Amino acid sequence: MTVVTAQTEPAVPPVDQVPGQAAAETGEFWVEPATTSVGEVTPDDAHGEVAQDEAHADVTPDEETADEVAPEDVPAEVAQDAQDFGAYVRAGGWAFALKVARSVRPGGEAPGETRKVSAKAFAELGGCSPERVMRYYKAWDKAADDGLVPYFEALAPGQDVELPDSDVWHSYYVSRSSASSDRGTAIAAAAEAEGIRPTKALEVAENPTALRAAILADPSTAKAARAALLDRLQEDPALQTEMARDIARTDDLKKAVASETQAASRIGYVRQIVENGQVKTPAGQTIDAPAELRAEAERHLSLIDELDENEDTSEWASEAFDSMKDIVAQTIQADPELRLQERRTKFYSSLQKATKVFEELTFDDVDDLDTIYEDDMLQRLEELQEAITTCITTLRKVAPGK
Repeated sequence: MTVVTAQTEPAVPPVDQVPGQAAAETGEFWVEPATTSVGEVTPDDAHGEVAQDEAHADVTPDEETADEVAPEDVPAEVAQDAQDFGAYVRAGGWAFALKVARSVRPGGEAPGETRKVSAKAFAELGGCSPERVMRYYKAWDKAADDGLVPYFEALAPGQDVELPDSDVWHSYYVSRSSASSDRGTAIAAAAEAEGIRPTKALEVAENPTALRAAILADPSTAKAARAALLDRLQEDPALQTEMARDIARTDDLKKAVASETQAASRIGYVRQIVENGQVKTPAGQTIDAPAELRAEAERHLSLIDELDENEDTSEWASEAFDSMKDIVAQTIQADPELRLQERRTKFYSSLQKATKVFEELTFDDVDDLDTIYEDDMLQRLEELQEAITTCITTLRKVAPGK
């Protein structure tokens, strides 16, 4: 907490500094007090909140700024606050919220009960919009509820108080009207979580066309958008479905997904060998990976892990996968017992698949066989029966007790 005297004179910028130029670190702007008419939009305002606010102001450039309040009827402290506020409308901060808090009449107080003026009168004296004044008013009100600053009723025109640190200002100040909506509140909260000013995120959200242009033109922006979209997909099932549908309907994307899926599956196969020390054979049995296989898997995996994020892993994955398959095949051939088990597993796997297929081959849903009959159906079934009979006869010869 630092004591800030809000009764400051507008600083005069250097000759080579353009009025309205942003201070990059603070986000504050210097506004020349006497050169901008009320409601006039400056170049710095064109894309910011000034253009938005002044579009709704009741005051036009040709009108006097104090139609409703005669200067001689306003306390000097209130007039000074209003003038300073108008000169620094783009600066923001607690010092300017204090000017509003000690000079603008709280709701419920009649004009005769206080020396303070209404928000509209204060805005007219300062040459800005009532909407802008009320945003500072609301920021102070929220801070007062949190015990950071005094309530309005405890402040008098011209009074200075101890102000909160500037780094908490944007936690209370909402500079754009869109931020008051549920959508704006969510965007502001996400911006604060990312460590950026909510106004920046809100401005982007209000101009999707500009966001699209930046993504199309700039690879780094597209990369950031992709990362953000992936994070969003994890929490948004509806968006997941829409994205999957878009990919499935786009041939190039569908092929790319299939290729990346295959590469990921092959890399997973190699990683399984390294991490678990086991490998699955072509027949489907899981065996302990020999030392040679593990060493080769570690070598390939280290090469893949060293690739840059944007490099294509398909070729590296295929090379690693083929190398693993060759070593597994050599291992099986070199071990008679393992070779026998592989054959047994392969035969039994094929038998299970054939059994399942034949069990599904029924005529339960056919009312008239004549409508589905083909000349080669009976012939192929007879050939299948002969093959099954041969298998049965062969196995009976070696079956125990036969």
